Amino acid sequence: MSSTAGLVIPCKVAWEAGKPLVIEKVEVAPPQAMEVRVKIKYTSLCRTDLYFWEAKGQTPLFPRIFGHEASGIVESVGEGVENLQVGDHVLPVFTGECGDCAHCKSEESNMCDLLRINTDRGVMLSDGKPRFSIKGTPINHFLGTSTFSEYTVVHSGCLAKINRLAPLDKVCILSCGISTGLGATLNVAKPKKGSSVAVFGLGAVGLAAAEGARISGASRIIGIDRNPKRFEEAKKFGVNEFVNPKDHDKPVQEVIAEMTNGGVDRSLECTGNIDAMISAFECVHDGWGVAVLVGVPNKDAVFMTKPINVLNERTLKGTFFGNYKPRTDLPSVVDMYMNKELEVEKFITHRVPFSEINKAFDYMVKGEGLRCIISMEE
Repeated sequence: MSSTAGLVIPCKVAWEAGKPLVIEKVEVAPPQAMEVRVKIKYTSLCRTDLYFWEAKGQTPLFPRIFGHEASGIVESVGEGVENLQVGDHVLPVFTGECGDCAHCKSEESNMCDLLRINTDRGVMLSDGKPRFSIKGTPINHFLGTSTFSEYTVVHSGCLAKINRLAPLDKVCILSCGISTGLGATLNVAKPKKGSSVAVFGLGAVGLAAAEGARISGASRIIGIDRNPKRFEEAKKFGVNEFVNPKDHDKPVQEVIAEMTNGGVDRSLECTGNIDAMISAFECVHDGWGVAVLVGVPNKDAVFMTKPINVLNERTLKGTFFGNYKPRTDLPSVVDMYMNKELEVEKFITHRVPFSEINKAFDYMVKGEGLRCIISMEE
C-alpha cells in the first residue's frame, strides 16, 4: 500500500445535528503511540450513529466524523504497536481490549477499563487531541473509530485482525450490531438444542439474536415486535412464531407463558424499552429460565419486577457487545461466516457509494432494511 502520510484525505463530516453529511477535505494525522491508521474499505450505518447524529438525549459534539461499523486495511502503525502490521485486514470496534486490565484478564468480562465505550470523547487517549482537522480546526472522533472517512486513526486495542480471505464488504457488519445480538445468544443466553427462545425486537440486533438461536438449534424461536411488517423477513433468521403486543389485551409475558406452557427457556430483549425488558424477564420459565438484556435503555430508566420472580429461579443477565472480547473473539466470528455456520448476507439490504452516504441515513430514518453497506471507493 502506498504511503499517504501528510496527504489531504477526503471524508464525511457532520457539522450540525440532524443535517446531511457533507464532503470535506480533512487532514488525517499519522498514528501516535499505540495507534493505527486504517484505510476504510466498507462501512455501515448503525442506529447508534443515527442517535448521536440527531443529538437527542445527549450532549452534542460537533463537528464530528461518525461511523463505527466497518472493515479496512492497516495503512500505518504508531510506536509500540506489535500485534498489527501494514496490510492487515481489520474490523474497528467501538470498544476495546487493552489486554492488561482486570476485565481483559478475566475470562468472564469484555468491559476493558481503558478502552470501554465513551460516547462523549472526541479525542485520542495518548495526547487528548483528535487526528482529524480542516485548515487547523480540529474535528472530533466518534466512539474511537470514525469510519465515515477514507482513512481513520484508531487505538490498536480497538482493532480486530481478521482472515484476509474474508470479504470486507460483508464482514464489516460484524464489528457492532450483528455480533452484539449473536453473542448475546451464543455467549450469554446459551439456549440448548430443542429449547424455546423469545426475541423482543426484530431489528438487526434482534434478528442477530434469533440467528444465534437458530445456530444453537432452538426449536421454537418467538419474535415479539409491534411492527408486523418485520415478521416475514424474520423467518429468514429462524423465527417461526410471532407475537404483536398490540394484538392482545393482556401483558405479552402472559401471552408467551400461555403459548409455552409456563414460559420460554430463554429470552433476549433487544429494544432498550423498559416495559419490554420486564416482559422479557417475566416470560421465562421458573426454575431454569434465563432472560438477557441487550438493548440500551435511557440512563434514568428503572427496572421493576416482583422479587418472587427471582426467588422462583428465573435468571436475569445483561450483556455488552455480546460478551465478545474484540481482539480475541471477533476473528472467530468472522471464521464462523467463512465456515458457512453464520449467514451474514441476509442482514445486508442496501448498498450505496460513499458519495451517497445520506441515503443510508434516509433508509434508517424510514425504517427500511437492516444494514446498508457504504463503499468508500465508489
